[in-house]
Amino acid sequence: MFRSAPAPVDTPAGWWNSGWFLALMVLVSIVPLLAPVTPPLTDLAEHMGRYRIQLSDPSSPLRAEYFSFHWAFIANLGVDLLVVPMAALFGLELGVKLIVIGIVALTTTGMIWIAREAHGRVPAPALFALPLAYSFPFIWGFVNFLLSMALALNAYALWLRLGRQGRWRLRNGLFVVIGLVLTTAHIFGWAVLCLLAYAAEVVRKRDAGRPMLLALWEGGLACLSLAPPILLLLVWRSGDAKGANQDFFDWAAKYVYFISILRNHWRNFDLANVYLLWGLVSFGLVGVGVVMNRTLGVAALMLILAYLLLPRILLGSAYADMRLAPYVVMIAVVALAVPRPSRRAGHILAGTATAIFLIRIIGLTQSFAAHDAAAQHQLAALDHVKPGSRVFVQVALQCIGRWETTRMDHLGAMAIVRRDAFANGQWTDPGAQLVRIRYAPARHWAEDPTEILRPPPCAPRRTRFYPKSVNDLPRKAFDYVWMIDLPRANWYSFPGLEPIWTGGKRGILYRVVPTGSATSASDTPTGSKPRTAA
Repeated sequence: MFRSAPAPVDTPAGWWNSGWFLALMVLVSIVPLLAPVTPPLTDLAEHMGRYRIQLSDPSSPLRAEYFSFHWAFIANLGVDLLVVPMAALFGLELGVKLIVIGIVALTTTGMIWIAREAHGRVPAPALFALPLAYSFPFIWGFVNFLLSMALALNAYALWLRLGRQGRWRLRNGLFVVIGLVLTTAHIFGWAVLCLLAYAAEVVRKRDAGRPMLLALWEGGLACLSLAPPILLLLVWRSGDAKGANQDFFDWAAKYVYFISILRNHWRNFDLANVYLLWGLVSFGLVGVGVVMNRTLGVAALMLILAYLLLPRILLGSAYADMRLAPYVVMIAVVALAVPRPSRRAGHILAGTATAIFLIRIIGLTQSFAAHDAAAQHQLAALDHVKPGSRVFVQVALQCIGRWETTRMDHLGAMAIVRRDAFANGQWTDPGAQLVRIRYAPARHWAEDPTEILRPPPCAPRRTRFYPKSVNDLPRKAFDYVWMIDLPRANWYSFPGLEPIWTGGKRGILYRVVPTGSATSASDTPTGSKPRTAA
């Protein structure tokens, strides 16, 4: 790949790279997010709880009694900053939904733009990458990371365009600012852009006839406009950001992450799509049926090396390597083109890729609607919660190894969003989030993962199992106990707790009865007898 440039591939024009079709694909990509009230992404509700805290009046109980929030620089502020004007214009929930829609649209345009800059026109095989706008890290809801990566993809396309046009001064000036923006949004986007840009410049220098070592050196010099964020990182890491780096070279986990890049609903269909992408990239590497653009191929190589070297926990953030996996495949697939210009091959490949993308969009739309309906059913409990109260939440979850999850892990934070209530589960890692919990009576029952309730075989160590978790709860610290998605068979009577809402078959809300008040006749001293009434 680093040798002198091969003859350019002339990508034929066709409906698959026409402006109307590509614009339509961007619009189609956002369809699954239009109907849900809240995008059904696992971590999003907890992020929204943080946004409500940061947007609240400092004199309100939410800030004065329950949480503290102080602005400071951390390399993880993308949506936290963007939500300020968006919430002012549209309200918090709709503002966040529009931001998530924008992330998908930007990711899709990034893939298309990169393909166009690398190949001259968008080649038909590159369309197979479009489903990766809904990768597993997106389903998980790493929104600051996702925003930064969506911006990084478009920034990389701009880097290629300005380099192709020889507009070096403009590029250097713009990318000083772009690098700072990406680092502020999330450090990952800046780091990935550095790798992509460096790969492009090394290939450019090799194409100009530079020896390998000189190309490596000059390629680095060409990327110096991306260096200023290093100063921000020094400030960030010199503060209270003490996150560790752990779990290097867990090859079994890396394999699982790599086959899970499209993990959503139908396991076999998701895996078939992943294997198809792997197969296309493999054919491109050996030049069978498709070939790989050298600039993007080297970029993909650098990303796979970064993926292999990354630990699972980087600077205190979990699943660092898993987050990168879809983008390795994305760049590698976008690199693909047909070696001999053929409109017939273009029609077949583009038609197949478009059909797969549309099938996935239909499936995602149905899946997202079902997840949102289930979440909104559980959120009906909040109609019975007084504003400004204190809620202890536990969410009944499946084992994390299941292919499709309920995505309700952090749904309890919607009590913060909709009722300005205290709810346990906020992340408070130093240097990673700006929220701190100040509500002392809830100590040891306040932070993540106290809201997580998994089956005993797969529960983390030091987990408080239900019903003991409720029995041991400091009752005076809370006004409500909300057991989200808990099956009816596991509803219990507890002394001092009065059921005031049930979700039919799943989910129950208890009100904490003040000391001395009467309790239900069915209450037991240990909370070990299941309730038989709804």
